[in-house]
Amino acid sequence: MIDLRSDTLTQPTEAMRAAMAVAPVGDDVYGEDPTVRALEERVAGLFGKEDAVFTPTGSMANVLAVRTLVGVGQEVLCESLAHIARAELGAHAAFTGLTMRTWWHPRGGVDLPQIQRLFAPDMGVYFVPTRAVSVENTHNFGGGSIAPIEDLLALRSWADETGIGVHIDGARIWNAHVASGTPLTAYGDVADVLAVCLSKGLGAPVGSLVVGSRDAMAETRVWRKRMGGGMRQVGILAAAGLHALDHHVERLAEDHAHARLLAEAIGVDPAGVETNIVVAEREDAPSYVARAAEAGVRISAVGPRTVRLVTHLDVPRADAERAAAVLSGL
Repeated sequence: MIDLRSDTLTQPTEAMRAAMAVAPVGDDVYGEDPTVRALEERVAGLFGKEDAVFTPTGSMANVLAVRTLVGVGQEVLCESLAHIARAELGAHAAFTGLTMRTWWHPRGGVDLPQIQRLFAPDMGVYFVPTRAVSVENTHNFGGGSIAPIEDLLALRSWADETGIGVHIDGARIWNAHVASGTPLTAYGDVADVLAVCLSKGLGAPVGSLVVGSRDAMAETRVWRKRMGGGMRQVGILAAAGLHALDHHVERLAEDHAHARLLAEAIGVDPAGVETNIVVAEREDAPSYVARAAEAGVRISAVGPRTVRLVTHLDVPRADAERAAAVLSGL
């Protein structure tokens, strides 16, 4: 079975398991795990930020990151299919008391005129004020689309003028970096805070990080503990992230090439596939998914008429070609 449901399905490589097995550890709640600190310092440096906080999940990282900018009863603006709005089960409202409003973009991108129309200044006790804009890069349900750095810079400039923050949901920002050539520091420059994931394209078994200022990360450590995310000898997991950063970033280009191959096989213009996600319309998505599984290829239905395919570390070229042959025959 070739599994294209998600890039979260990857198995740790033997080399990654070996790195995990020998990782020096300590109690991270006390701030004494050397491998966690090494990972946090490295990721903070990659994005040009002062500090980072290791979290067990991407959803927790997003909740913690947005919370640094948006308080109780305030709002964050995001695209209508953003992960924070659609796929985190209302966690932001449930745990931190914020609200959301959304703009729409066919590929999940930044639409500054729409954002400007949605923006609500602080008008006292009568209206909810906008405190931040969240951008997902790459955009999952937008088919792995990349937010162009020019759009992000324009958003940053306007956010500075209006006095609000910018959050980047960078679960797959490594894919955006490799595909576009945009330096990670450039993404760090446009965001006050980022959430980045290690367990998708990079192939680690678990883990994300919140990345931002030293003061914001100190507060984030408190909130991580409050949400049940304080972990002890977690350097074993952080070691997987360090290994992934050393060995699994540049190879993401292979996943992107495999995604274009699959796109062509199912009638999607490969020129529109920027990274490792292919989204396609089918008249009956559940039926299509079932028939693909019967033929040995697992994909996802992400709507009644929408399917998604995701390439990753555990799908080599031969498997991508075989999956393309199967899907082209459905």
